[in-house]
Amino acid sequence: MVDVLSDVVAVMRTGKPVAARVSWRAPWSQEFAPVPGAAGFQVVLHGGCQLLRQDAEPLVLNTGDVVFLPHGQGHTLAHQEDTVTLCGAYEVAPARVHPLLLDLPELVHLSARDELCSAVALLDTELRDRRFGSDALVPALLDALLIYLLRAWFAEQPAHSATGWAAALNDPVVSAALQAVHREPARPWTVATLAAESGLSRAPFARRFAALTGRPPMTYLTWWRMTVAARVLRESDAPLSAVAAEVGYRSEFAFATAFKREHGVAPGRYRRA
Repeated sequence: MVDVLSDVVAVMRTGKPVAARVSWRAPWSQEFAPVPGAAGFQVVLHGGCQLLRQDAEPLVLNTGDVVFLPHGQGHTLAHQEDTVTLCGAYEVAPARVHPLLLDLPELVHLSARDELCSAVALLDTELRDRRFGSDALVPALLDALLIYLLRAWFAEQPAHSATGWAAALNDPVVSAALQAVHREPARPWTVATLAAESGLSRAPFARRFAALTGRPPMTYLTWWRMTVAARVLRESDAPLSAVAAEVGYRSEFAFATAFKREHGVAPGRYRRA
């Protein structure tokens, strides 16, 4: 599960995440407009406040509470007392958003807990006192915070969930297949070899994987390969033949065809853009 979450964070965003520490003087109110293509969070460091959303009951936040808005929903924070918050956002590449994130609700609210508190405290320290290395530490701490958020939320989901990524990650059969695909995307996987990796026969495995993740095994494998390829193209100058090999294609032509089918543009043009 942790490997899959790490991969989700690695591929989902484009550019650097941003964060700010803000001291609000009472009485205060701040609107945060909807931001398509972004995922944001709010952390209450000191004091408390209310989070207001359209068509939703006010949400009372206390010191240590963390709110994650994975789909960039607009909201307002307000209170009659002084409050200190930490806010941040991840710019998300829509074509690379993992279905795991799409499965999340509009708002995830988590109260203070050890892992989150540690990540928040370190991030707060770096934002209050920028020093040598802060430019590298802040994005890394934001990634850590996101992983802790996702890990905590999935851990709270009922083990008997029938479908969705919470169920997929908690299912030993499907989770084993996901781990295998993420661990070795270039391996010549088939439904049969993934089923063997999961300890189940071919047909029952394929039905179970599709029922929980919403995609057949080979469809997910191709999507993940093309997502990894997009990241490599954006972050390196490796030749297309090397990128193709890294995601399991012996032929550069076959890779380019699959990539264009997934992203709507040839690999070379994608890289230049």
